[in-house]
Amino acid sequence: MNYYISILLCCFFINATSQNLSYAKQDIAINEFIDGTLLKPNNITKPKLAIIIAGSGPTDRNGNQNFLNNDALKKLAQSLTTNGIATFRYDKRIIKQILKNKIDPNISFDDFVTDAVSVIDYFKNEDTFSEIYVIGHSQGSLVGMIAAKDRADGFLSMAGAAQTIDEVITEQIGAMDPSLIEGTKKAFESLKLGKLTSDYPVALASVFRKDVQPFVMNWMQYNPQELIKTLDMKILIINGTKDLQVSVDEATLLKEASNDAQIEIIENMNHVLFIIEGDTLENSKSYNESFRPISEDLISIVTNFIQN
Repeated sequence: MNYYISILLCCFFINATSQNLSYAKQDIAINEFIDGTLLKPNNITKPKLAIIIAGSGPTDRNGNQNFLNNDALKKLAQSLTTNGIATFRYDKRIIKQILKNKIDPNISFDDFVTDAVSVIDYFKNEDTFSEIYVIGHSQGSLVGMIAAKDRADGFLSMAGAAQTIDEVITEQIGAMDPSLIEGTKKAFESLKLGKLTSDYPVALASVFRKDVQPFVMNWMQYNPQELIKTLDMKILIINGTKDLQVSVDEATLLKEASNDAQIEIIENMNHVLFIIEGDTLENSKSYNESFRPISEDLISIVTNFIQN
Protein backbone atom coordinates (compact mmCIF):
# COMPACT_ATOMS: atom_id res chain seq x y z
CA MET A 1 0.00 0.00 0.00
CA ASN A 2 2.82 2.41 0.92
CA TYR A 3 4.47 1.66 -2.41
CA TYR A 4 1.39 2.75 -4.37
CA ILE A 5 0.97 5.87 -2.24
CA SER A 6 4.59 6.79 -2.94
CA ILE A 7 4.10 6.30 -6.67
CA LEU A 8 0.95 8.46 -6.64
CA LEU A 9 2.65 11.22 -4.66
CA CYS A 10 5.62 11.13 -6.98
CA CYS A 11 3.38 11.48 -10.04
CA PHE A 12 1.49 14.33 -8.39
CA PHE A 13 4.60 16.35 -7.63
CA ILE A 14 6.11 15.73 -11.06
CA ASN A 15 2.88 16.92 -12.69
CA ALA A 16 2.61 19.95 -10.41
CA THR A 17 6.21 20.92 -11.06
CA SER A 18 5.86 20.57 -14.83
CA GLN A 19 2.74 22.76 -14.74
CA ASN A 20 4.51 25.43 -12.67
CA LEU A 21 7.38 25.50 -15.16
CA SER A 22 5.01 25.88 -18.13
CA TYR A 23 4.07 29.48 -17.37
CA ALA A 24 5.24 32.61 -15.59
CA LYS A 25 3.15 34.39 -12.94
CA GLN A 26 3.00 38.16 -12.43
CA ASP A 27 0.79 40.21 -10.10
CA ILE A 28 -0.26 43.46 -11.75
CA ALA A 29 -1.97 46.60 -10.43
CA ILE A 30 -4.07 47.88 -13.35
CA ASN A 31 -5.02 51.04 -11.47
CA GLU A 32 -5.96 52.18 -7.96
CA PHE A 33 -9.01 49.91 -7.97
CA ILE A 34 -7.91 46.74 -9.70
CA ASP A 35 -5.22 44.19 -8.83
CA GLY A 36 -4.88 40.88 -10.59
CA THR A 37 -2.69 37.98 -11.66
CA LEU A 38 -1.28 37.42 -15.13
CA LEU A 39 -0.26 33.90 -16.12
CA LYS A 40 1.78 33.78 -19.32
CA PRO A 41 2.84 30.53 -21.01
CA ASN A 42 6.56 30.04 -21.52
CA ASN A 43 8.06 29.68 -24.99
CA ILE A 44 5.19 31.47 -26.76
CA THR A 45 6.25 34.90 -27.99
CA LYS A 46 2.83 36.50 -28.40
CA PRO A 47 0.08 34.24 -26.98
CA LYS A 48 -3.61 34.90 -26.92
CA LEU A 49 -4.95 36.39 -23.67
CA ALA A 50 -8.14 35.49 -21.81
CA ILE A 51 -9.38 38.07 -19.29
CA ILE A 52 -11.57 36.40 -16.65
CA ILE A 53 -14.28 38.50 -14.98
CA ALA A 54 -15.83 37.23 -11.74
CA GLY A 55 -19.49 37.09 -10.78
CA SER A 56 -21.61 38.97 -8.25
CA GLY A 57 -20.70 39.82 -4.67
CA PRO A 58 -17.28 40.51 -3.12
CA THR A 59 -15.52 37.97 -5.34
CA ASP A 60 -11.76 37.81 -5.63
CA ARG A 61 -9.58 36.86 -8.59
CA ASN A 62 -9.78 33.17 -7.68
CA GLY A 63 -13.59 33.08 -7.62
CA ASN A 64 -13.81 33.08 -3.83
CA GLN A 65 -15.81 34.94 -1.19
CA ASN A 66 -15.95 34.60 2.60
CA PHE A 67 -17.06 31.04 3.40
CA LEU A 68 -17.18 30.22 -0.31
CA ASN A 69 -13.70 29.03 -1.24
CA ASN A 70 -13.66 26.94 -4.39
CA ASP A 71 -10.80 28.47 -6.44
CA ALA A 72 -12.85 27.88 -9.58
CA LEU A 73 -11.52 30.87 -11.52
CA LYS A 74 -7.96 30.20 -10.40
CA LYS A 75 -8.23 26.63 -11.67
CA LEU A 76 -9.71 27.85 -14.94
CA ALA A 77 -6.87 30.33 -15.42
CA GLN A 78 -4.15 27.80 -14.60
CA SER A 79 -5.68 25.18 -16.90
CA LEU A 80 -5.96 27.57 -19.86
CA THR A 81 -2.42 28.85 -19.42
CA THR A 82 -1.10 25.30 -19.18
CA ASN A 83 -2.76 24.86 -22.58
CA GLY A 84 -0.90 27.85 -24.05
CA ILE A 85 -3.36 30.70 -23.39
CA ALA A 86 -2.28 33.62 -21.22
CA THR A 87 -4.84 34.59 -18.57
CA PHE A 88 -5.51 37.59 -16.38
CA ARG A 89 -7.95 37.41 -13.48
CA TYR A 90 -8.60 40.19 -11.01
CA ASP A 91 -10.23 41.05 -7.70
CA LYS A 92 -13.42 43.05 -7.95
CA ARG A 93 -12.83 46.58 -6.69
CA ILE A 94 -14.85 45.96 -3.53
CA ILE A 95 -12.21 43.44 -2.37
CA LYS A 96 -9.61 46.18 -1.99
CA GLN A 97 -12.21 48.43 -0.34
CA ILE A 98 -13.02 45.75 2.21
CA LEU A 99 -9.32 45.20 2.96
CA LYS A 100 -8.84 48.94 3.49
CA ASN A 101 -12.12 49.24 5.41
CA LYS A 102 -13.21 51.96 2.99
CA ILE A 103 -16.28 50.60 1.23
CA ASP A 104 -17.82 53.00 -1.28
CA PRO A 105 -21.56 53.20 -0.44
CA ASN A 106 -22.25 54.49 -3.94
CA ILE A 107 -20.58 51.67 -5.87
CA SER A 108 -22.48 50.98 -9.08
CA PHE A 109 -22.76 48.26 -11.70
CA ASP A 110 -21.18 50.67 -14.16
CA ASP A 111 -18.07 50.73 -11.94
CA PHE A 112 -17.58 47.04 -12.72
CA VAL A 113 -17.87 47.78 -16.44
CA THR A 114 -15.36 50.63 -16.11
CA ASP A 115 -12.95 48.24 -14.38
CA ALA A 116 -13.29 45.60 -17.10
CA VAL A 117 -12.72 48.22 -19.81
CA SER A 118 -9.61 49.43 -17.95
CA VAL A 119 -8.23 45.88 -17.87
CA ILE A 120 -8.85 45.31 -21.59
CA ASP A 121 -7.34 48.68 -22.53
CA TYR A 122 -4.30 48.04 -20.33
CA PHE A 123 -3.39 44.88 -22.20
CA LYS A 124 -4.28 46.30 -25.62
CA ASN A 125 -1.85 49.14 -24.94
CA GLU A 126 0.79 46.64 -23.82
CA ASP A 127 0.55 44.97 -27.24
CA THR A 128 2.13 41.74 -26.00
CA PHE A 129 -0.76 39.44 -26.95
CA SER A 130 -1.97 38.41 -30.39
CA GLU A 131 -5.67 38.42 -29.45
CA ILE A 132 -7.75 39.28 -26.41
CA TYR A 133 -10.75 37.23 -25.26
CA VAL A 134 -13.12 38.15 -22.44
CA ILE A 135 -14.55 35.39 -20.24
CA GLY A 136 -17.41 36.58 -18.03
CA HIS A 137 -18.69 34.29 -15.28
CA SER A 138 -22.23 34.80 -13.90
CA GLN A 139 -22.70 38.57 -13.37
CA GLY A 140 -19.33 38.94 -15.07
CA SER A 141 -20.96 37.75 -18.29
CA LEU A 142 -22.98 40.94 -18.56
CA VAL A 143 -20.03 43.08 -17.43
CA GLY A 144 -17.80 41.41 -20.01
CA MET A 145 -20.40 41.67 -22.74
CA ILE A 146 -20.53 45.44 -22.35
CA ALA A 147 -16.78 45.90 -21.95
CA ALA A 148 -15.77 43.59 -24.81
CA LYS A 149 -17.68 45.48 -27.51
CA ASP A 150 -15.29 47.03 -30.04
CA ARG A 151 -12.32 46.06 -27.84
CA ALA A 152 -11.94 42.28 -27.74
CA ASP A 153 -11.50 39.56 -30.35
CA GLY A 154 -13.88 37.14 -28.67
CA PHE A 155 -16.35 36.83 -25.82
CA LEU A 156 -17.32 33.85 -23.67
CA SER A 157 -20.40 33.90 -21.47
CA MET A 158 -20.05 31.35 -18.70
CA ALA A 159 -23.23 30.80 -16.61
CA GLY A 160 -24.50 34.20 -17.70
CA ALA A 161 -28.12 35.35 -17.48
CA ALA A 162 -30.05 36.31 -20.62
CA GLN A 163 -32.76 38.29 -18.86
CA THR A 164 -32.48 41.64 -17.11
CA ILE A 165 -31.71 41.37 -13.40
CA ASP A 166 -35.23 42.38 -12.36
CA GLU A 167 -36.65 39.57 -14.51
CA VAL A 168 -34.15 37.10 -13.06
CA ILE A 169 -34.93 38.07 -9.46
CA THR A 170 -38.70 38.05 -10.06
CA GLU A 171 -38.46 34.56 -11.56
CA GLN A 172 -36.36 33.29 -8.65
CA ILE A 173 -38.71 34.76 -6.05
CA GLY A 174 -41.72 33.33 -7.86
CA ALA A 175 -40.15 29.88 -7.76
CA MET A 176 -39.72 30.18 -3.97
CA ASP A 177 -43.04 31.85 -3.13
CA PRO A 178 -45.55 32.78 -5.88
CA SER A 179 -47.45 35.03 -3.47
CA LEU A 180 -44.52 37.49 -3.55
CA ILE A 181 -44.47 37.98 -7.33
CA GLU A 182 -46.87 40.94 -7.52
CA GLY A 183 -45.10 42.83 -4.72
CA THR A 184 -41.77 42.18 -6.42
CA LYS A 185 -42.98 43.45 -9.77
CA LYS A 186 -44.43 46.56 -8.16
CA ALA A 187 -41.13 47.38 -6.46
CA PHE A 188 -39.20 46.91 -9.69
CA GLU A 189 -41.63 49.14 -11.58
CA SER A 190 -40.73 51.95 -9.20
CA LEU A 191 -37.01 51.31 -9.67
CA LYS A 192 -37.44 51.34 -13.44
CA LEU A 193 -38.75 54.89 -13.09
CA GLY A 194 -35.66 55.82 -11.10
CA LYS A 195 -37.56 56.07 -7.82
CA LEU A 196 -36.51 54.49 -4.53
CA THR A 197 -39.30 52.51 -2.90
CA SER A 198 -40.34 51.22 0.50
CA ASP A 199 -43.37 49.46 -0.95
CA TYR A 200 -42.25 45.83 -1.13
CA PRO A 201 -43.01 42.60 0.75
CA VAL A 202 -41.37 42.50 4.19
CA ALA A 203 -39.96 39.08 3.33
CA LEU A 204 -37.87 40.74 0.60
CA ALA A 205 -36.23 43.37 2.79
CA SER A 206 -32.76 42.03 1.99
CA VAL A 207 -33.44 42.24 -1.76
CA PHE A 208 -34.83 45.77 -1.73
CA ARG A 209 -32.73 47.42 0.97
CA LYS A 210 -32.48 51.18 0.42
CA ASP A 211 -28.71 51.03 0.06
CA VAL A 212 -28.99 48.30 -2.59
CA GLN A 213 -31.71 49.89 -4.71
CA PRO A 214 -29.48 52.37 -6.62
CA PHE A 215 -27.13 49.54 -7.62
CA VAL A 216 -30.06 47.43 -8.85
CA MET A 217 -31.48 50.42 -10.75
CA ASN A 218 -28.21 50.74 -12.62
CA TRP A 219 -27.87 46.99 -13.23
CA MET A 220 -31.40 46.46 -14.55
CA GLN A 221 -30.89 48.96 -17.38
CA TYR A 222 -28.88 46.38 -19.28
CA ASN A 223 -30.55 43.65 -21.34
CA PRO A 224 -28.10 40.82 -22.19
CA GLN A 225 -30.18 39.63 -25.14
CA GLU A 226 -30.02 43.05 -26.75
CA LEU A 227 -26.35 43.59 -25.95
CA ILE A 228 -25.10 40.27 -27.32
CA LYS A 229 -26.61 41.15 -30.70
CA THR A 230 -24.23 44.11 -30.95
CA LEU A 231 -21.03 42.08 -30.57
CA ASP A 232 -19.07 41.65 -33.79
CA MET A 233 -16.68 38.92 -32.66
CA LYS A 234 -16.44 35.22 -31.88
CA ILE A 235 -18.96 34.31 -29.16
CA LEU A 236 -19.28 31.19 -27.03
CA ILE A 237 -22.10 30.59 -24.54
CA ILE A 238 -21.52 27.94 -21.86
CA ASN A 239 -23.82 26.59 -19.17
CA GLY A 240 -24.02 23.50 -17.00
CA THR A 241 -27.06 21.31 -16.43
CA LYS A 242 -26.49 21.31 -12.64
CA ASP A 243 -26.28 25.11 -12.31
CA LEU A 244 -28.48 26.11 -9.34
CA GLN A 245 -28.35 29.83 -10.12
CA VAL A 246 -28.49 30.15 -13.90
CA SER A 247 -30.52 27.63 -15.86
CA VAL A 248 -29.75 26.22 -19.27
CA ASP A 249 -32.78 28.19 -20.51
CA GLU A 250 -30.78 31.40 -20.01
CA ALA A 251 -28.01 30.11 -22.25
CA THR A 252 -30.58 29.12 -24.87
CA LEU A 253 -32.10 32.62 -24.83
CA LEU A 254 -28.66 34.17 -25.34
CA LYS A 255 -28.00 31.83 -28.25
CA GLU A 256 -31.35 32.70 -29.83
CA ALA A 257 -30.46 36.39 -29.57
CA SER A 258 -27.14 35.92 -31.39
CA ASN A 259 -27.24 33.88 -34.57
CA ASP A 260 -23.48 33.58 -34.86
CA ALA A 261 -22.83 32.50 -31.26
CA GLN A 262 -21.77 28.97 -30.40
CA ILE A 263 -23.37 27.23 -27.43
CA GLU A 264 -22.10 24.39 -25.24
CA ILE A 265 -24.16 22.76 -22.50
CA ILE A 266 -21.98 20.71 -20.15
CA GLU A 267 -23.68 17.78 -18.50
CA ASN A 268 -23.66 17.87 -14.66
CA MET A 269 -21.54 21.04 -14.43
CA ASN A 270 -22.67 23.43 -11.69
CA HIS A 271 -22.35 27.20 -11.22
CA VAL A 272 -18.79 27.04 -9.88
CA LEU A 273 -17.68 24.81 -12.76
CA PHE A 274 -17.57 21.51 -10.87
CA ILE A 275 -19.09 18.24 -12.05
CA ILE A 276 -21.82 17.14 -9.63
CA GLU A 277 -23.02 13.55 -9.74
CA GLY A 278 -25.25 13.77 -6.65
CA ASP A 279 -28.13 15.87 -5.35
CA THR A 280 -28.71 19.54 -4.52
CA LEU A 281 -27.00 19.16 -1.14
CA GLU A 282 -23.77 17.98 -2.77
CA ASN A 283 -24.11 20.79 -5.29
CA SER A 284 -24.48 23.48 -2.61
CA LYS A 285 -21.65 22.11 -0.47
CA SER A 286 -19.28 22.13 -3.44
CA TYR A 287 -19.21 25.95 -3.46
CA ASN A 288 -16.86 25.69 -0.48
CA GLU A 289 -14.87 22.65 -1.58
CA SER A 290 -11.67 23.87 -3.16
CA PHE A 291 -10.29 20.35 -3.49
CA ARG A 292 -12.62 19.65 -6.43
CA PRO A 293 -11.30 19.93 -9.99
CA ILE A 294 -13.24 21.99 -12.51
CA SER A 295 -14.84 20.32 -15.52
CA GLU A 296 -12.35 18.83 -17.99
CA ASP A 297 -14.91 19.33 -20.76
CA LEU A 298 -15.04 23.03 -19.89
CA ILE A 299 -11.27 23.37 -20.17
CA SER A 300 -11.23 21.57 -23.51
CA ILE A 301 -14.15 23.57 -24.94
CA VAL A 302 -12.75 26.96 -23.92
CA THR A 303 -9.24 26.09 -25.09
CA ASN A 304 -10.46 24.94 -28.51
CA PHE A 305 -12.67 28.00 -28.94
CA ILE A 306 -9.85 30.43 -28.21
CA GLN A 307 -7.06 28.57 -30.04
CA ASN A 308 -8.99 27.79 -33.24
